[in-house]
Amino acid sequence: MTVAVLEPPQIAIAVPASNIIFAGVDTHKDTHHVAIVDGLGRPIADREFLAVGSGYRQIIGFLHAHGIVEAVGVEGTGSYGAELTRVLAGAGMRVLEVCRANRAERRLRGKSDPLDARQAALSVVAGRGLAGHVPLSGGVSQHRAGQLF
Repeated sequence: MTVAVLEPPQIAIAVPASNIIFAGVDTHKDTHHVAIVDGLGRPIADREFLAVGSGYRQIIGFLHAHGIVEAVGVEGTGSYGAELTRVLAGAGMRVLEVCRANRAERRLRGKSDPLDARQAALSVVAGRGLAGHVPLSGGVSQHRAGQLF
């Protein structure tokens, strides 16, 4: 009698090549909403933080807890997101100014802080809707789309 041994079928599991993440931040006077996506734009996490020093430190911890930060898209780097931009850049993160969606488009797709933060993160992944890199020189000058502000 011949006995055949069958091997279990091989199952391919998609494992990300790295744990690189991208983030987007919808900024407001009192709170900032942060969304994290992977390199394919798939949502990983999102959360709201207070727009104060302790909140900024929590944002950095939140980002690092989910992977290696490739870039962070921040809406309003010259206004409500200015201090967060300085803190993120000071922590060694690449910060990009994300253009806010126009009002007509926002009305069509809905308006919410989590949606806006995710859209900012997706803009960073896609490289679209960006005003540019925001290099900070000693916390004094900022650069956006070729102009000082």
